[in-house]
Amino acid sequence: MTPRMTVGVIGAGAMGAGIAQVAASAGHPVVLGDVAPEAIARAGAGLRKALEREVEKERLRPDEAEGILSRVTFATVANDDYSGFAGAGLVVEAIVEDLAVKREVFSALDGVVTPDAILATNTSSLSVTAIATACLEPGRVVGAHFFNPATRLPLVEIVPGYDTSTATVGAVKALIDSWGKTTVVAKDTPGFIVNRIARPFYGEALRLLEEGVAEAATIDWAMRELGGFRMGPFELMDLIGLDVNYAVSHTVFEAFHYDPRYRPSLIQRQLVEAKRLGRKTGKGFYEYGDERSAPEPNRDHELGQSILDRVLAMLINEAADALFLGVASREDIDLAMTKGVNYPKGLLHWADEIGVPTVLERLDALQREYGEDRYRPSPLLRRMVRNGRTFYG
Repeated sequence: MTPRMTVGVIGAGAMGAGIAQVAASAGHPVVLGDVAPEAIARAGAGLRKALEREVEKERLRPDEAEGILSRVTFATVANDDYSGFAGAGLVVEAIVEDLAVKREVFSALDGVVTPDAILATNTSSLSVTAIATACLEPGRVVGAHFFNPATRLPLVEIVPGYDTSTATVGAVKALIDSWGKTTVVAKDTPGFIVNRIARPFYGEALRLLEEGVAEAATIDWAMRELGGFRMGPFELMDLIGLDVNYAVSHTVFEAFHYDPRYRPSLIQRQLVEAKRLGRKTGKGFYEYGDERSAPEPNRDHELGQSILDRVLAMLINEAADALFLGVASREDIDLAMTKGVNYPKGLLHWADEIGVPTVLERLDALQREYGEDRYRPSPLLRRMVRNGRTFYG
């Protein structure tokens, strides 16, 4: 892969346009394509507006912004004709999270690009291996999961499929590192690192709400003010979109063969069915608009600490299980959660601070109280306590 090779991006939504901007800012000629002409028009206008904003904030000179814009060309994909990407050394797919649709795109690309081109999927939860089998040479297919907004968040998860070559992984990792991103390597398992480990941040908060332990505003206050998270889980779900968050939860749940640890929330499903999708519809867990005021939380410190302890124990358990099952290294797990979703600390470092025995005690207490497999502790935590080990000791 050459430093100034052409990069193709398929999908001109917010994520695809962001990836295109990142690649063009690094000096690459970029082809940004979509099947919808209106999406192309929005992406072009959005890119110009984003660059103008960078100039206004003096992060770019006007000539630099114009240079970035000049490196991006737009292509409307009609009748499955992907010939506009024939000269790309790397093509990143950033379309709808639908396995069948992605496989169709990769099959078409496989017959157009050169034999040494790399094909990457920005999927957040689907199997890279399943996508890659649409190609005659699955060894050149890899996951490159950017986080939204791609222009701001530094993390990219590099995910090799079952047949992805080590050369492909190394080349894509080196290239994206050169764009100023922080890359971590994750096993091709549901949710990879971040979307797998982060499920309890939403799921356990929703469970607390369902049980009537506290209202959304109080849970958000506890996680934000006592835990140091930038946003509470309900604020964040409203920002992401409840439909998007619920879809990822459901995909991970199905992919893990309906493991109760990942069971989606009925409350969230009902809000999605009611079209209360968060900020984008004006209503979600909260209501938005000029006349709306945020509900007041119950600032009881003891209640807030119990909320934080429960959610954090579940998050640490998920991180420990990811390490136990070889999803990623301990360093990449902690790096992914701090760089991808802005957690205040790496969860494994946090476990050492709290004390691994304390985390295990909290999980055991939850499992005894509820009798649910949802709260089963990772075998790694039990082994560490038995052997007096810490994650970083």
